Amino acid sequence: MARVNDQPSGWEWASGLERAEFKRLEQDIRRALGAADFTLLYQPRYQLRTHRPVGAEALIRWQHRKRGLVPPGLFLPVAEQSGLINEIGGFVLHAACIAAAGWPSSLGISVNISARQLLDGVLLDQVAAALEAAALDPERLELEVTETILLDLSLDVQFMLAALRDLGVGLALDDFGTGHTSLATLKRLPFTVMKIDRSVVRTLPRDREDAAIVRAIVGTAQALGLSVVAEGIENAEQEAFLAAIGCDSGQGFLFSPPLSGHEIISRLGAGA
Repeated sequence: MARVNDQPSGWEWASGLERAEFKRLEQDIRRALGAADFTLLYQPRYQLRTHRPVGAEALIRWQHRKRGLVPPGLFLPVAEQSGLINEIGGFVLHAACIAAAGWPSSLGISVNISARQLLDGVLLDQVAAALEAAALDPERLELEVTETILLDLSLDVQFMLAALRDLGVGLALDDFGTGHTSLATLKRLPFTVMKIDRSVVRTLPRDREDAAIVRAIVGTAQALGLSVVAEGIENAEQEAFLAAIGCDSGQGFLFSPPLSGHEIISRLGAGA
């Protein structure tokens, strides 16, 4: 799934909605899927050492015809609880792979997936179908899995993650630094990328505790042979610190805000 945590705070999650409002949103999501009202934006990711683009992350947006822009932090939990998340997730995978197929072949696309897609067993077929429809090299697709999915790690989820790696796609552990994933868990799962959460990047480099945490994350990733991506880089001081300790790449408003499909082609093609 395209990620949700790039939105302003203050919106209630699905569990806090009144039942009537939940049902209205659920019905609106169904209509939006039928009317193709969901769109994707793309936030570029850059190699910190060279400042060259390495790809982008897909971010879902919904411009409701009456409500205006509905934050993903509001509608995705409703979709998750109602079962519509699988259909939304399939749309995101398909649209993101189609978009990436039009980029230079050295650039990848990153897509967040939901727990429901993993637990319902639909993800492998969705990924295979999206790659085939776009004629996209699997190595150019990266799937982001949040730490919370791993808190109750079943054999089915482990099998699905292994099958996805066998397919050739990359697997990123998202929002690392906010949960409780153990090193033993990391060791036995086929992740290729570790993403540092924006909540610890935000205070760098002035917060000594967060700086120590980030150093430890980068060191752990390097020891396990994983590449490291930092989210939410907003200033040159953060970038310089991350580059100095060996973080491979990053994304954030220092480099670029999320861009439309047309804008991302110009930005990535120019290498800016």
